[in-house]
Amino acid sequence: MPTPNTNRKLTPQVIQQDIDSLNGLGTIPTYSTNRNEATTSALKMAYQTLQLQRQTEKERQALYQDSVDATRAAEWAFHNAVLAMKEVVRGQFGSDSNEARAVGLKKKSDRKRPVRSKTPMTEGRSKTIAKTQTALN
Repeated sequence: MPTPNTNRKLTPQVIQQDIDSLNGLGTIPTYSTNRNEATTSALKMAYQTLQLQRQTEKERQALYQDSVDATRAAEWAFHNAVLAMKEVVRGQFGSDSNEARAVGLKKKSDRKRPVRSKTPMTEGRSKTIAKTQTALN
């Protein structure tokens, strides 16, 4: 039998089967063993440890989620503060200033103006429309 990977969590079905087996063991009054890890008291102790660790895990997950939420709120507060600072710089020094560039904004004069040009698709449509109108006449 291959060695099981103890780094992964067991599925809930496997744990539930183990709990059912422990509960079923209670119906066997003559159970006894020489293996220390398989005694009734050791099994009950392991089950109590499992329950305690699950409770601890849930509490820590809640704390972790609280920490994640607090971090996300701090990130947004910082981001909104930076956006407000950029608006102030733009208002105080203008969109075309070196100060605006210093805080990460693009200077208005550095922006490339859009150039209109006829696209090949527009030319093709006008030729198609002209042919259609000629054919109808």
